[in-house]
Amino acid sequence: MIKNSITNLICCLFFLSTASIFAQTEIAEKRVTDLTNLEISKGISLHIISPEPIQFVDLSTNNLTGDLPAENIARIKITDILESDSAATKKNIDLNNLGVITIVCQSFMAQYKINYLDFERKAVTNIQIQPEDMQPLEYPKLAFSSTELQKFSLDILRKKLVGKPIREVINLKLTMQINNVYVVNDYIFLDMTFLNSTNLGYDIDAIKFSVEDKKIYKATNNQSITLEPIYQLYRQKEFKKNYRNIYVFKKFTYPNSKVMKIRLLEEQLSGRAIEMKVKYSDILNADTF
Repeated sequence: MIKNSITNLICCLFFLSTASIFAQTEIAEKRVTDLTNLEISKGISLHIISPEPIQFVDLSTNNLTGDLPAENIARIKITDILESDSAATKKNIDLNNLGVITIVCQSFMAQYKINYLDFERKAVTNIQIQPEDMQPLEYPKLAFSSTELQKFSLDILRKKLVGKPIREVINLKLTMQINNVYVVNDYIFLDMTFLNSTNLGYDIDAIKFSVEDKKIYKATNNQSITLEPIYQLYRQKEFKKNYRNIYVFKKFTYPNSKVMKIRLLEEQLSGRAIEMKVKYSDILNADTF
């Protein structure tokens, strides 16, 4: 009897705690009547601009068509089915409800109800997705969006460089520096500067990151693991004298027998290259901000 009571109590506590979690993470449901209304006219494209890259767009009816001309812009138009109000009436199309647009981004979703506007001169050609229209897709947040990674990177860039860089390599009158390493949750931010002390501009072919063995006894035994940044602040392809950038990686580890290698490669025919080795201790001593 006592055993059953304890079991029931544990089950009760489990369901209460589970209910509490769902109560915190639940996204309030929205009905069509709750959605923000957008108006669109024949022959006019409506551009919906998102602060984040758009993952996909859903158009609920055949009255609407669209595409993604840029990673953060959805372009929506009325299909040819609506040649005139009378044609719409014959086809039983409700001009006050042409459909619902759902825009899914990295950390939120936005939905709009589309109405028909008969006055082309009053048609709006572009809108920005507003915070009140954003429905978060995850809670608590498990990953940073590109917008958040950009904000962190800009915060790092605004920091004044103090003291010597963590790592520095000089070759062919080129300098590669790691100014600092930062960690935010499971993200590693590398603050790097490249300097060119020649009068010949540098055309960047690639900046490559990898984890490799410290000592190579045989060429066939060398294991190289490529590391791809999930985000970088700038995508500059050339620089004259100096170039500073922030590279972001998801958390990674490697043993003391390996090092992280960073290579700056120039486009042919000049082909100037510079390479740096980074110890794991440099990553472990990363700052937070």
